[in-house]
Amino acid sequence: MSAPATARTSVVTCPHCSKKNRVPTVADSVPKCGNCHERLPWIADAGDDDFAEVAERAPVPVLVDLWATWCGPCRMVSPALERLATERAGELKLVKVDVDRAPRLSQRFEVRAVPTLMVLRDGEVLARQPGAAPEPALRSWLDGALSGGSAR
Repeated sequence: MSAPATARTSVVTCPHCSKKNRVPTVADSVPKCGNCHERLPWIADAGDDDFAEVAERAPVPVLVDLWATWCGPCRMVSPALERLATERAGELKLVKVDVDRAPRLSQRFEVRAVPTLMVLRDGEVLARQPGAAPEPALRSWLDGALSGGSAR
């Protein structure tokens, strides 16, 4: 059994001062560097048992990456998503969900292709993007979703 989401952390190197920071999977506010106090990228993993806590209750919009380990396009799009999360540190949380380890989430969100990307705010799906896309297209899609435009 894995640790509760509230107890899990990851180590993130600050893109501003290069210091390593522990970033909690779940928090009431966005993570900031303990050294320079700049906002840090917030990237977390979630599954069937902790998705609500990790993603749906986040204090910022969430970019959900529904992916699979065997999926080549998933591995290709992942670095672009991490760059987007870094660019939008403090404004966005990236939550990665391995669909093979989260069958209930796959069913709930009717995942038919991987990767499937979604933007959530307060647990509500604002936008959905099936399949991989180049980074500029992902950036445009994400901007549209976050601004309230039609990004379906």
